[in-house]
Amino acid sequence: MKTAIHQKLPSEWVEREKLRDKGQFWTPSWVADAMVAYVAQQSDLIFDPGVGKGIFFLALRKLSKEKKFYGIDIDPLIIKEAKNEGIFDHSCEIEVRDFILNPPVKKFKAIVANPPYIRHHRLSQEIKNKFRLLCYQAMGSTLDGRAGMHIYFLMQALNLLDKDGRLAFIMPADTCEGIFAQKLWNWIARRYCIEGVITFDQKASPFPRVDTNAIIFLIHNSKQKSTIKWVKCLRQETPELTEFFRNNLEIENPFDLVVKHRNLDEALAVGLSREPRDNHNFKYTLSNFARVMRGIATGANEFFFLTEARAREINIPNNLLLPAIGRIRDVNGSYVNKETLALLKQKGRPTLLFSLNGESFKDMPIDVQTYIHEGEKLGLPKRPLISTRQPWYKMEVRQIPPFLFAYLGRRNTRFIRNDAGVIPLTGFLCVYPHSADKQYIQALWHILQDPDTIANLQLVGKSYGSGAIKVEPRSLERLPINSRLIEQAGLKPVESEGSLFEMSYIR
Repeated sequence: MKTAIHQKLPSEWVEREKLRDKGQFWTPSWVADAMVAYVAQQSDLIFDPGVGKGIFFLALRKLSKEKKFYGIDIDPLIIKEAKNEGIFDHSCEIEVRDFILNPPVKKFKAIVANPPYIRHHRLSQEIKNKFRLLCYQAMGSTLDGRAGMHIYFLMQALNLLDKDGRLAFIMPADTCEGIFAQKLWNWIARRYCIEGVITFDQKASPFPRVDTNAIIFLIHNSKQKSTIKWVKCLRQETPELTEFFRNNLEIENPFDLVVKHRNLDEALAVGLSREPRDNHNFKYTLSNFARVMRGIATGANEFFFLTEARAREINIPNNLLLPAIGRIRDVNGSYVNKETLALLKQKGRPTLLFSLNGESFKDMPIDVQTYIHEGEKLGLPKRPLISTRQPWYKMEVRQIPPFLFAYLGRRNTRFIRNDAGVIPLTGFLCVYPHSADKQYIQALWHILQDPDTIANLQLVGKSYGSGAIKVEPRSLERLPINSRLIEQAGLKPVESEGSLFEMSYIR
């Protein structure tokens, strides 16, 4: 049977959302062949806890006709579809089963999987609670609630990995970049041997057009070693990957693989998805010099974030309007100034935030009251974020940040000097220096623009497809800053001047 090199992804948004809800992104055959070659060496039975359309079964049959295969999946339709296509036969055992909540009652010497990539916000609270219990039983504590289903899939599989057994999982990079990652991998490293980590160059991605970076984890249920094999794959469909996996992670003079012997402690400290670094102990981080907050989440940009024309049309007074910036692509370069806002206004882009805080409804102008009633008719008070506010139209508050940070972008993640005095929405982070001193702010600005500082964003950000990274507020505060830059600027860490930037969420 001929198998596709890559899964054809739907172009329609609705169909893509269905795919994300199920987390079903099929493994290409050139990757599946390699993963099976690694786990199958010491076992006559291969277990796939998320069998899907059976790509790992097909890979096993290329390798061996004798070895047995057991696969389970929670989705009966996908199993039926695979059987109708003639993928599964009498030589394998396939079962409809929930791997996390109803796992097999046995251990396995060989486990291979591409677990469903379902992010935490797509999971019900009931499911999250069950996952937390599973985590507590395994670790004696719980992981941060932002861990997705794929994380618990990995934990459950490790619990079922027999002594001297092998596991190969292909997973998104957030497995070792999320806020839960350090705790998770420290637990894994104490109990298992992390033999190999395989990353992929952008042009070698196993999942083109999917906004995530894939990583293969190779784990052996044996005593941990002090080093791991850390690999970057440079070309799709390279036969060297299977050769490397089949030969116990050894290969002579590879052309398509970069293989490094990496210190485990360094890898865990820097992050398994990130390039090795000789110096990973930094004296300074951004938190020594500034505090970071998210931009304002309105809950309904179409209602609260207005163009000048719309604000005039509904007659909102100027004292209830704040200059604001909403999209990363609305700012070209590293500065937002009056010229930036003027250009956005010419293009008809929103630049004004409708900001009500503390005003009595009965004292508001009639036009404002009318506009609020319009929002109620649209059902805005029932929206998840807005429903937590009292009253529903009360807006979050940020003081004007001297710097913005565009925290999600494709090779365009950057610090921005806020010379226009705008309030940013959630496409940006607010960076508040600990001092109001102009020289301090200017010196910090030059440090944040330095190529070394920008390069260090990879150490604290989550990596996504096509070179995109995302940096959350607390992660940005952990951004390492080169001591050389601090010394050259004559900058010293200072305590936050709370009166300078009052950073409450609600006024």
